Amino acid sequence: VQLQASGGGTVQAGDSLRLSCTASGGTVNDYGAGWFRQAPGKEREFVATISGSGTSGGPYYADSVKGRFTISRDVAKNMVYLQMNSLKPEDTAVYFCALRRSYYYGTKSDHYDFWGQGTLVTVSS
Repeated sequence: VQLQASGGGTVQAGDSLRLSCTASGGTVNDYGAGWFRQAPGKEREFVATISGSGTSGGPYYADSVKGRFTISRDVAKNMVYLQMNSLKPEDTAVYFCALRRSYYYGTKSDHYDFWGQGTLVTVSS
């Protein structure tokens, strides 16, 4: 499975962005999906995750983004999204989408088998 993340950019605090992750070679409905981010000088951290179709559990979010970010999946387009509202400067990071060989959600990066290349989000104050 290959993943392509897009939608990053430079915005001001309070703005919104929607990140997209296009999958090829696999159906997003058959995998647990997640978004992670890595800020400069920091380790990669969990952002959001959603289970495969028909599987209970999730979506789940990091406390830092709960209520502001929403993960979703479009089966027809074979894409996973991350809607980000009320962005803050501390949300600045490279964002990665990922899929795991399981229907279940995952909150740790080592749960995942396939990764996109990352898309940069910069939030200015």
